[in-house]
Amino acid sequence: MALPNILFMHSHNTGQFVQPYGHAVPTPNLQKLAEQGVLFRRAFAAAPTCSPSRAAFLSGMWAHAAGMLGLAHRGFRMNDYGVHMVHTLKQHGYLTALAGVEHTAPDLDAVGYDEILSGHDTNYPNRPEKRDATAAAVEFLQRDHVAPFFLSFGLNETHRPFPPAQPDLYPAEDARYCLPPPPFPDTPQTRADMADFKAAARVMDDAYGRVLAALDASGLAENTLVFCFSDHGLQFPLHMCNLTDRGLAVYLIVRGPGGFRGGRVIDQLVSLIDLAPTAYVAAGIEPPSFVQGRPLQPLIHGAVDALHAEIYGEVTFHAAYEPMRCVRTERHKYIRRYDGRTKPVLPNVDDTPSKQFLLDHDWPGQLRHQEMLYDLLFDPHEAHNLIDHPTYATTLADLRARLDRWMAATNDPLLPDGQVDPPPGARYNDVNGLSPREPII
Repeated sequence: MALPNILFMHSHNTGQFVQPYGHAVPTPNLQKLAEQGVLFRRAFAAAPTCSPSRAAFLSGMWAHAAGMLGLAHRGFRMNDYGVHMVHTLKQHGYLTALAGVEHTAPDLDAVGYDEILSGHDTNYPNRPEKRDATAAAVEFLQRDHVAPFFLSFGLNETHRPFPPAQPDLYPAEDARYCLPPPPFPDTPQTRADMADFKAAARVMDDAYGRVLAALDASGLAENTLVFCFSDHGLQFPLHMCNLTDRGLAVYLIVRGPGGFRGGRVIDQLVSLIDLAPTAYVAAGIEPPSFVQGRPLQPLIHGAVDALHAEIYGEVTFHAAYEPMRCVRTERHKYIRRYDGRTKPVLPNVDDTPSKQFLLDHDWPGQLRHQEMLYDLLFDPHEAHNLIDHPTYATTLADLRARLDRWMAATNDPLLPDGQVDPPPGARYNDVNGLSPREPII
C-alpha cells in the first residue's frame, strides 16, 4: 500500500471557537470534516503562544525542549531544526512543502522544507513568496505526485486584525446576537469584537473548504491523513498567553487512513505534540528518540483507555518575559508562575477592543496569583483559585510534584533558579509596559 500523504492545516489564534465544538461560529467545512473524521474534544497546545506552540507540534517536543522560548520574528529559534518533522519525513521519501504560516525560525529558509510555496505570513514581511497561501496549497494539490508529500498549510486567520463583520450577508455576524467568549461580560463592545472574530472564522473556514475540495478533486483524499487544528487560544485578553484552558484548548480534527474516520468524538486528553508521532506511525516510521509526544493510533484503536495521565503547558517569553508552567489532569489544573509579579503583564496582550474594555475597568489593578489550582469539574472557567483550600492539599502536592518531575525530565531552562535569560539578539518588551507595540528592548 502506498505511503499516506500528510496534510497539516492550522489556523492562528482560534482555540475551540468553531462550530463542531458547539459554538455559534458557523464553520461548515470544519463541521463536515469532523463528521467524516475524528474530533478530539480535549486537545491542547503545548504553549498558548505562536512560535513555541508551532515548534512543539512540528517537532513532537515540548517547546522548551525544542529550544523555542519566544517568538521567531523577535529573534527566538529552535535549538536544532533537525528535529523539525520535515527532516525525518524527507529521509523516508516524502516531499515537504509549506504554504503560509510557519513562524518557527527568524529565517524561513532555515527550517528545511523542499518547497516554500507561499511565505504569506505577517511575521515574514520581506519574503518573496507573498502569494495567497490557499491558492498555493490548491495548486500544489493539483499537481501529479509521484512521491508521498507532507504539506503544512498555515492560515493567518483568525489572527487580528479581523475583517469587519458582514451581518447583512452573514446573520451570525450580527453583533446584537453574538455572545463574547468567557470570561468576558456581555457588553456592546465585547459582542462587536466577537462578531468580527466570526468574520475571520468564516474566511478561515472558506480557505479550508477550498483546500479540501482540491484534495477531493485530485483523487488524493482517500490516501491523505489530514490534521486540522489551531495553534492555541483566541487573540483576546485572558485567552492567548494564558495557561488556563482558554489559552491552551484547541480544535483538533483528524481524517484519513488508519482508522481516522466515522465522525467519532474522543474525550481523552491529547496534546499537539502528539501530531508528529501520529504522522510518523501512519507513514511506517519509528518516531525518533527526541519525540516526546505519543501517537494517537493506540487511543483511536482502543488499545489504551487514555494516552496521557496529564498534559503540560508553558510560557517563557511572548512580547515580554512571563515565565510560567502548568500541569492538567482530567479534573485539575495547577499553574505556577516564576516572576513574582502581582499585576498583569500587559504587553503580552494584543491591543484590541476587548483589551481596551478591560483597561477602562481597572484591569491593571486586578490581583495576579503566583500559584493557582483549579477543580475543572466544578470550575471549568478556572475562576476560583483553590491553592489554599485544605480539602485540596493532597491534590496540590501531587500536581506540584508532577510538574517538578516533568521540568526536570525535560531539562526545563527555568531550573534551578526560575530565571531564563533571552538568547543574544532577541527582542522583547518591558514587562511594565502597556502594549506590545511599545519600544522593544
